[in-house]
Amino acid sequence: MLHKLLATVKKELLLLLRDKVGLSVLFIMPVALIIVMTLIQDSAFKSINEKGIPVVFVNNDQDSLGNQILQGLMTNELCYTTDSINGKPANSELAQKAVSEGKFLVGIIIPKGATAAIRKNVTALVNETINGEAASSILPDSVEITILIDPVAKKSFLNAVTSNLREFISEVKTKIMFQTFSEQVAELIPDKEQAPKNSYQKSQIIQYKEIYASNATEKIVPNAVQHNVPAWTIFAMFFIAIPLSNSILKEKTEGSVFRLHTMPTPYLLLVNGKIIVYVLVCLIQFLLMLAVGKFLLPQMGLPALVLGNSMMGIFVLTLATSFAATGFGVTVGTLATTDHQAAIMGSLSILLLSALGGIWVPSYVMPEVMRNISSFSPLNWSLEGFYKLFLRGGGVADILPEAGKLMVFFFATMAISYFVNRKKRTV
Repeated sequence: MLHKLLATVKKELLLLLRDKVGLSVLFIMPVALIIVMTLIQDSAFKSINEKGIPVVFVNNDQDSLGNQILQGLMTNELCYTTDSINGKPANSELAQKAVSEGKFLVGIIIPKGATAAIRKNVTALVNETINGEAASSILPDSVEITILIDPVAKKSFLNAVTSNLREFISEVKTKIMFQTFSEQVAELIPDKEQAPKNSYQKSQIIQYKEIYASNATEKIVPNAVQHNVPAWTIFAMFFIAIPLSNSILKEKTEGSVFRLHTMPTPYLLLVNGKIIVYVLVCLIQFLLMLAVGKFLLPQMGLPALVLGNSMMGIFVLTLATSFAATGFGVTVGTLATTDHQAAIMGSLSILLLSALGGIWVPSYVMPEVMRNISSFSPLNWSLEGFYKLFLRGGGVADILPEAGKLMVFFFATMAISYFVNRKKRTV
């Protein structure tokens, strides 16, 4: 039995090594995909996080509110802010023209007297609180900040800018309120030393600290590399369904499969040779992709791939993914009757499963209906497992559910292949 298994493995290796084009597709294609997709997404990532969203600022207020917003935007890495256009101070007309021409994604215009309006209403509110004065003079802040938007700007960019604006405005209003309260209390209790008017400016009440919730020992910052390397590696591993199905169909068209069936050898033993060879191919693919993410991409100015804490977890999940991909390829080759059918069935099904599985678009940005459908894709199971290992610092126990589902998928596809082949042989 072992001799027959080794013979089938040797046969599959010889067939695979003779197919130079197929080998190049299996190894060169995923490397190219990882490099191109990572460079594209990382470039977009840097355009926002390193250069910043281009913003033109028109400060007609020339007081606390306008100055505070300008200072905040200038020091914020999210935005690249300027208050001049072509060397001239920006005004409303120039800003609108510049944004419409695509020179800036966002324009912000602070109206004249904005700080005075806020100060007036805050003062009235403080007087009502301390002195019990009537609140008839308290009006909503009549400050209208104009935001000019380039039609090509993404909604997420606009939300990020407006969120910063609200934060700066809230800070100015709070500062004015503290100063007004301080002045009123000083008048009521003149023997007490008045608090410095700039005390709030020196110490912020609320500060923010960003921490990524991960158990990884090495600091992990989400980036294009951490997503694209495992995603396109999984895609490449499932792409072996095409050469594997072609190998099965080639045996049928050449008549070798009929000679094999005349031998006293069970079907699963003949298929096991293919499974062993293509699982090894998948493992080699994965090692190659890891090397690309760890050593080649940093040479191109990209972050290096962070592997997380568990090498055993990576091995277990990779092995399960390899079996799932191989089982899928055997099923495609068994169901198809011609090379043309196998190519179309294999490529379209892999593209569909990868789209649903979050390879092309992360599943968390999909609608709820699509997220529910995505949970049935074996590529999604594998990708979620690698996210746990590479981003969340998980171990073997954390990826066992995903690995288990992948192995169930493998056994299910092999059972389908067995019964379909048996039915065809009977016919």
